[in-house]
Amino acid sequence: MVLELNTAGARSTGRVEVTNILKQPLPYEVRVYRITFSPTDQVIETPADSDFLVFPPQGVLQSNQRQMVRVQWLGGALDSSRGYYVAIDQLPVPLDPSKVGKAKPAVSVQIVYHMKVLVTVAPPGAQPNVTVESVHPTMVAPPKVGGAAVPGAAPVPGIEVTVRNSGKRYAMMAGATWTIQGKGADGKPLKVVLTSGDMSRILGAGYVAALDGRRTFDIPTGAKFANAPITVKFSN
Repeated sequence: MVLELNTAGARSTGRVEVTNILKQPLPYEVRVYRITFSPTDQVIETPADSDFLVFPPQGVLQSNQRQMVRVQWLGGALDSSRGYYVAIDQLPVPLDPSKVGKAKPAVSVQIVYHMKVLVTVAPPGAQPNVTVESVHPTMVAPPKVGGAAVPGAAPVPGIEVTVRNSGKRYAMMAGATWTIQGKGADGKPLKVVLTSGDMSRILGAGYVAALDGRRTFDIPTGAKFANAPITVKFSN
């Protein structure tokens, strides 16, 4: 889930709906983390609760109850966009000692849910500027099914693409149609077109930060490209 905000005006506030689909009460709290990326493309999360007004910051939802969480930007004007995770975490509750058998050893396991919403904040008029820095053929993990990896599935032909965003606004690479062209393993011209729907299933959002943000993506193509020049173009 992605929530796109501006630094000022009506769009500086957004809402996230939380629904408790469990049969028991759901105590939760909301935390905010600013996200950046390491040189190895790993997400770095830094606490940033003071950048937003979140209401309510915590609560308890009964079974099938819904709560709208308001998220309002408080960080003022920005020169370029930023990315955040708004994390909605289920709080563990003490286990009821009366329900734990005393006659024989028992192990109690408690599962808690951690949900994250990608929140972007951008100044008015800012635009992304994405270029391809490198692309080469490789074998990649097969596309996910229902948002989950397929256990034991063999790698499939694809490409590894590194992109750079020199603009002042983040880029969502899953929002574009990708046209990939080169030569196939047989030496003949090969063209693969992946729609925004395809890319959403492959990348999720495909977030790339502003001001020289770089990401490397593995893209399954279904056809094997040769070790020859490959071009990747993006269109809406």
